[in-house]
Amino acid sequence: MAALRSVSLRVGRICRCSNRITVSRRNLSEQTSSDETDKEEGTERSTHFGFESINESEKTGKVHEVFSNVASKYDIMNDAMSLGVHRLWKDRFMQVLDPLPGTRLLDVAGGTGDIAFRFVNWIKQKEQQRRKTSGAEFRLNPLETDESGSDTGLPSAEDYLYSEQRGDLSDTEEKKDSKVIICDINQSMLEVGKERAKKLGLEDDLVWVTGNAEELPFPDNSVDAYTIAFGIRNVTHIEKALCEAYRVLTPGGRFLCLEFSQVSNPLISSVYDLYSFQVIPVLGEVIASDWKSYQYLVESIRRFPNQEDFAEMIREAGFRMVTYDNLTSGVAAIHSGFKI
Repeated sequence: MAALRSVSLRVGRICRCSNRITVSRRNLSEQTSSDETDKEEGTERSTHFGFESINESEKTGKVHEVFSNVASKYDIMNDAMSLGVHRLWKDRFMQVLDPLPGTRLLDVAGGTGDIAFRFVNWIKQKEQQRRKTSGAEFRLNPLETDESGSDTGLPSAEDYLYSEQRGDLSDTEEKKDSKVIICDINQSMLEVGKERAKKLGLEDDLVWVTGNAEELPFPDNSVDAYTIAFGIRNVTHIEKALCEAYRVLTPGGRFLCLEFSQVSNPLISSVYDLYSFQVIPVLGEVIASDWKSYQYLVESIRRFPNQEDFAEMIREAGFRMVTYDNLTSGVAAIHSGFKI
């Protein structure tokens, strides 16, 4: 009952959503002009947090608060908001990546593990297929051992990334071992992911690292694939995150991003806007007791660049062979690029 009363108090906001969208879109050029003025005057630059304009230094903290609030209900809400379609999008995402055994994956903003779990299962299926056809055996993320041969526990991200330099692995082993690192700025999201991994029996296959997409704690040329799903729109400087992705990828490595995008069909777009602004925040209140966080998530989607503009940002970061595929009429899109 308390949740329903809370919803009824907030429903009055709904009728103002369309006006907020219109006003915010009208003000985009004004905000851009304001940003340039701030830069010239040497004052702190502003950025957007949903439809709100804030100082750049505030955004990371505000986004961190949002995901700390929603972490425990994040996966349930994904199913509720998308009616389960997000699972199909992520399955398609992994099909596009199509990783082989031996791939070193960095999954950024992947706290609850959805992409990493799919990667692990995909690699294991590939290994099984190879064993059937060639008898070759592959291992996924073997535990390190001490001198006595006892397990020392799951290796850290640094252990993984520097293992070749230290000579811990033989030439044969280096080709066999897939490495999966999940990096997220929010510890609460990582804890949810760790618990899910434990329940799925995958805790020994993954490394969890707290880190910022704009300043990754990994060396240059250290991973073969970089994935980020529904995360890049939340960073303060998207261009910095893209440059970091380029930096950590090996030559020939692949960048793959799954993100909400812009619907081109006017009719579908109208229905999508109606659902997004009038239903999703209500679901957030009823299921997660958090209207504001899901209002932000909806607004952040509308502020994200369209497919072509984001593709151009990826090219500007240095990637080549940049392409994108629309999912569900552009509700989401998969962008791909290679470090060549």
